[in-house]
Amino acid sequence: MALAATTFRPRDERPLSWRGAIAEAMAAPRLMATMLDSVIDAWPEEVYAQPSVAIRFLGQRVTYICEPRLIRSLLVDQADALERENSMLRALTPALGLGILTADGASWRGQRRTAAPMFRPDRIRSFVPVIAAAAEATRRRWQETATAEAPVTDILPELMRTTFEVIVATMISGDCEIAVAPFGRALDDYIAQTPWKIALAQLNAPTWMPHPGARRGATAARFMRDEIARTIARRRARGETGGDLLGLLLEARDPETGLGLSEAALIDNLLTFVNAGHETTALALAWTLRLLAAHPKIEARMLAEIAGLGKPIAEDPTGVEQLTYTRQVLMESMRLYPPAPLIVRRATAEVRLGETRIPPGEVIQIPIYALHRNRALWDRPDTFDPDRFAPAIQAGRDRYAYLPFGAGSRVCIGMGLAITECIVILAALLPTFRFVPDRDAMPEAQFRITLRPRGGMPMRVVPRRVG
Repeated sequence: MALAATTFRPRDERPLSWRGAIAEAMAAPRLMATMLDSVIDAWPEEVYAQPSVAIRFLGQRVTYICEPRLIRSLLVDQADALERENSMLRALTPALGLGILTADGASWRGQRRTAAPMFRPDRIRSFVPVIAAAAEATRRRWQETATAEAPVTDILPELMRTTFEVIVATMISGDCEIAVAPFGRALDDYIAQTPWKIALAQLNAPTWMPHPGARRGATAARFMRDEIARTIARRRARGETGGDLLGLLLEARDPETGLGLSEAALIDNLLTFVNAGHETTALALAWTLRLLAAHPKIEARMLAEIAGLGKPIAEDPTGVEQLTYTRQVLMESMRLYPPAPLIVRRATAEVRLGETRIPPGEVIQIPIYALHRNRALWDRPDTFDPDRFAPAIQAGRDRYAYLPFGAGSRVCIGMGLAITECIVILAALLPTFRFVPDRDAMPEAQFRITLRPRGGMPMRVVPRRVG
């Protein structure tokens, strides 16, 4: 299959030096401004209609793949020929180090094996009462301020607090000394400057090159890593390991050397799970609540399903499996607004996708946000329709057309926990509150490693009238 091409530079030009790349970027200020603001807006329009697109930017070719068959070939059959791409590593490793999200090869496989027991279905089911307790705490907080005339407020930080409490309770046994609000602010500060790190890496600029927000981002990274280090130290001081994620990490041993994880590796992995585990889940919840506010008939159907449960989910965790339509709503929300909207890899060996050969060193992207709206794959792709995920319809869809959690061996290890967590929290909050947006238009989606609503998610939280 031939690649469609949007050409920024001649195909035969070699990669530019960082000075040359920066000079070229300065000659295209609108493109660079778009990349810094939200890289998804810089994608070629063809990614929403074509199976694959190749562009050249700053002397390098980038191939976008939006064909399920090719995605499977890439992420499953040829996964060993891929590695993490430098621009994303430059954005993430100052805070996350080389944990499970950023590592490759044997290091990644060992870390994945260590963490896997935390995410078995039986363990996730055992977390339901803890998740329900965090949701109930949020419900009580909101009841204190929710009125018919409640002011508009950004609900995303509150949802971040809820999901952070879940992660603390499940991953580090409810360590109550970890600073929740300062941690959230540090994460926001760090994420805010990642577009500059990505852009400078794409320009092949040296890592020492300063950029807006760099000092604040470095301070945020140090704070988060220090908080996690203190959490680990408190656990060691108590002489406990325990069956949570931190306990598994403390007990992990290299099968060849018998050595445990280094202090840096402990921090890398625990910080990765704390950050990735609560932010993406909060974003999925925020986008879902906003979509439901715009679709009252879908919301009513979901509320009827929740009301039909025999017992509260906190008392009967099997209620999560009974909320099948609620799950469909969540899946459709993550189709339109996938919290992780992009997979980026670099080829370490030749990759063959149909008739196309991608040589070592070239970048391959799976633009998940565009894949989920690709007109060749989805009917009315911009319409919110949870019935797309009715079992019979979903069974007929290619598995690799829908990737909110990635795919292949590196599929998100926390997928089951995230889905369960969202369902439990939605079931706790929706029967009590209506969410009234401050404007009709959906917030603009903005790429900040994850897919964030530009300007937050401003809504009024109003008590729901019963009867």
